[in-house]
Amino acid sequence: MELFDLEEKDAKGPPPPPPPPPPLADRMRPRGLDEFVGQDHIVGEGKLLRRIVKKGELPSLILWGPPGSGKTTLARIIAGASGSRFVEFSAVLSGVKEIREVMKGAAASRARGEKTVLFVDEIHRFNKAQQDAFLHSVEDGTLTLIGATTENPSFEVNAPLLSRCRVLVLENLSEDSLKGILEKALGDVERGLGSLPARMDPGVLDFIVANSHGDARSALNCLEASFMITGPEKDGSRHITLETAVEAMQKKALLYDKTGEEHYNVISAFIKSMRATDPDAALYWLARMIEAGEDPLFIARRMVIFASEDIGNADPGAIRVAVAVKDAVDFVGMPEGWIPLAQCATYLASAPKSNASYVAYLSAKEDVRKYGALPVPLHVRNAPTRLMKGLGYGKGYKYPHNFKDALASQECLPEKLKERTYYRPTERGFEKNISEMLKRKKERKK
Repeated sequence: MELFDLEEKDAKGPPPPPPPPPPLADRMRPRGLDEFVGQDHIVGEGKLLRRIVKKGELPSLILWGPPGSGKTTLARIIAGASGSRFVEFSAVLSGVKEIREVMKGAAASRARGEKTVLFVDEIHRFNKAQQDAFLHSVEDGTLTLIGATTENPSFEVNAPLLSRCRVLVLENLSEDSLKGILEKALGDVERGLGSLPARMDPGVLDFIVANSHGDARSALNCLEASFMITGPEKDGSRHITLETAVEAMQKKALLYDKTGEEHYNVISAFIKSMRATDPDAALYWLARMIEAGEDPLFIARRMVIFASEDIGNADPGAIRVAVAVKDAVDFVGMPEGWIPLAQCATYLASAPKSNASYVAYLSAKEDVRKYGALPVPLHVRNAPTRLMKGLGYGKGYKYPHNFKDALASQECLPEKLKERTYYRPTERGFEKNISEMLKRKKERKK
């Protein structure tokens, strides 16, 4: 019998190796609010989430914040503190069918007296029908929904669902918080890297923190990769150099969603920097967009608009530069297209500013909407036929070139808007010349 057992064991082969441990970022995930680092505005003493955890309350929540800021961790902590069943759901991989199965399971748990917390990661990826599928269960308390999103929920979450949830805004973790998380991981023998003796060169942690952009997951992943690509020395310790950290970090993709809120935030900062005559800031935001892969023609189009809206006649050459740069970028393409884009950004940022023509049009448009289609004065009407001439079309028109400086004293606006002034040129740049010319015209008209 013993021989048979041995033969059977040999036939099955050696036992499979144990599964690899989870990534460091997962192992170091805080198990309670006392371990949680950062987001003091919502988890600090007396703040909303800490009160929720203490009381075991379970409101439905939308956690809005950048990657690695702790959204999933907070959802788990809330569920654990209330003794609820925690169901994790990915909006990328799931549809309405899976949602209904979760609802069914939550209803069964509720019948047994057990609460269910449904955590939906990237909830903004659900369409309207999928988001609507949650409404009834959230409304009647079958489950508590906690959604996580990196996108502005005002735009990405349906209004009915949003009205049933509290939105909590998470922020990028501070450099001090990130450094504390890394130091804790280095010293934790049970879950971190404390069992692996290491010598860290000065500046390594600072480099990782500075290049993680407030993302704890990114920082921990880089630290773990630094250990993985560094073999132990003779004494068993690992020497983690700055070069090792640079290799482990590689190049983090910039936070910039070309179709989301950050897209509008960065282009807004770019435009406002040029408007503020700050070429340095304009170049920074331009680099942010280009390095993140923004369409260069989108940037060029915005600069063409800016040249007219914010510079206008203060420098009439600005629009020519912007259009030429648009054509140059279209012709040259990337990666060299950044060169004319940078030239245009610095030119527009440094140019004298005037929005006088922009404001003038808005004022004229307001009168058009207010008074409708007022009749064109007879003397400025076209008179191609004898009948029109007989009706007085064109009668009394003064041809400006027959007058000194080509300035003729005549009213061209409708009678109701007589002597209205829309365009008020500034005293900046070339527009100062225009201002002086218009003043001469007004004096002559008087």
